[in-house]
Amino acid sequence: MTAAAESPVLDAAGAPAVPTAPTVAQVVLEQLKREGVRHVFGIPGGPVTPIFDALDREPGLTLIAPRHEAGAAFMAAGYARAGGRLGACLLTTGPGATNALTAVAAAKADGLPVLVVTAQVSTTVFGKGSLQDSTESGADTVALFRPVTKMSALLASPANAPDLLRRALRVAMTGRRGPVHLSIPTDLMRRPVAPDGAVFSGYRPLSRLFDREAVKECAAVLLAARRPAILAGHGVNLSGARAELRELAELLSIPTATTPKGKGAFAETHPLSLRTFGLASSPLAERYLLETGVDALFVIGSSLHENSTSGWDPRLALGRTVIQQDVDPETIGRNYSVDVALAGDAKTTLRELLFHLRRLLAVGEHPRGGDGGAALARARAAGPAVLNPDSTRSEALPMKPQRLMRELDAALPEDAMIFLDVGNNTLWATHYLTATGRNDFVHNWGDFAAMGFGVAACVGGKLAAPARPVVAIVGDGGFAMAGMEVSTAATHRIPVVWVVLNDGRLNAVHHGQTLQYDGRTIGTEFRRMDVAAIATGLGAWSRRVRRPEDVGLALRAALARRGPSVLDVAIDADEVPPILSRVRSLDKLFVGDHR
Repeated sequence: MTAAAESPVLDAAGAPAVPTAPTVAQVVLEQLKREGVRHVFGIPGGPVTPIFDALDREPGLTLIAPRHEAGAAFMAAGYARAGGRLGACLLTTGPGATNALTAVAAAKADGLPVLVVTAQVSTTVFGKGSLQDSTESGADTVALFRPVTKMSALLASPANAPDLLRRALRVAMTGRRGPVHLSIPTDLMRRPVAPDGAVFSGYRPLSRLFDREAVKECAAVLLAARRPAILAGHGVNLSGARAELRELAELLSIPTATTPKGKGAFAETHPLSLRTFGLASSPLAERYLLETGVDALFVIGSSLHENSTSGWDPRLALGRTVIQQDVDPETIGRNYSVDVALAGDAKTTLRELLFHLRRLLAVGEHPRGGDGGAALARARAAGPAVLNPDSTRSEALPMKPQRLMRELDAALPEDAMIFLDVGNNTLWATHYLTATGRNDFVHNWGDFAAMGFGVAACVGGKLAAPARPVVAIVGDGGFAMAGMEVSTAATHRIPVVWVVLNDGRLNAVHHGQTLQYDGRTIGTEFRRMDVAAIATGLGAWSRRVRRPEDVGLALRAALARRGPSVLDVAIDADEVPPILSRVRSLDKLFVGDHR
């Protein structure tokens, strides 16, 4: 060590300098960096300014300031989904916090870990009617966030900041992940924290749990089955278990479908693929899973909610052994009787299952004798894998949405990350776009279905995965709700491409009402917007696309740009999307029946 390195640090008076204790704000930001966060989403406001001031002087963290607090939380959720790590948003008190509630609820429904930090008025004015008071005497944000997070708490003292932050991040990142909320009074943000409690590591375990005995039971069932099938859900994508899923399907030659939120977990180009089952089902998946005598169904990473079961179709579990794996034990057996329950992480569970299966096969136990391959061949021969395939080749104008999906399929890069907003666009894309095994389909139409999610979350997704092409396929209704976030992307030169299906309707609801009310619709139509002009005004490159042959050209040009792009695509509004399972569910729910 050199003499210079050994010299003590001196203050202005020449005395040894006393290390400055970090503030509450600095502790929060430093821990975000330790979690791998590099971008923080938030909108400034008076009470939250001290954290923004600290953020402005914090190397390694970049602020992205959206146009609405919901956009900030949606972006943080997209960042968490694309990066497989924590997302973070900083919001002011009062309406700054309440504006984000929908987006935070969407993150909870999808198991996405987001730290939501909201400001609170000063502790000196609690209960006095201060502007935007969000304590119990006002809009109690801690209570408001409690149902839509895994944890919601108020910081009462700077001394508690490290412990409270540790607890929040442990809750967010373990088990089934999800958002957490901390409310920090503005007068505490600049208060010092004891240095010995400010920096910490090893505060949470890695969630790699599995049940070995249940895995053995699962292996025995799969080896004994003559016609097994797999239904893979959102949990496969969240746990990064795609490779293990493919190994399992190939090892035992098991036909595999995915739920709508699980789309992408298994390549739809694979010979064993049944495509998607549930909302916007593939006819092939329905024929195989519901009609061909499957005797063992292995559900991986799905809670079997309405959209993943075609409205809780009883045939999905009828007359067969059901195996269900999920990271959350409370969801197993919630909607269908389960014979084998596998609680734990999908990736770890599948690795253990593969190990056990190979060991059994190597010693000659349970020789395979199933007829799944012949049954799959018969299901393929019985009809196409998608509805109305002729429409994908239609030259009609306005463009058929089926044809639009075909053109997008041909032009999208194989490793694209595709964000879908809630609506007609989700149905068309889920049914007709092809999962390559390398692309991702990210949407919120599962447990919650928040419009605006896909419009804004893609910005966070691109920042978390900058090397991947990011394309958002959204409807004009969702774009109207959150499209101002194109301005956010333009401000920060974030190269996201929005493909807007322009039909002048809330068309998923419109067609649902048409089918339910003998052609009547209620509140679903609006004047078609000039989406391209709006996008140009927000600072994005835009193109109006009206003909099928122009789709690929426009998309490739947009992907080549260094900033955001918006494609305004006029589609035939009268084409009915694959929505019948949702309509059947609503018909039952209207009369109080869920079966």
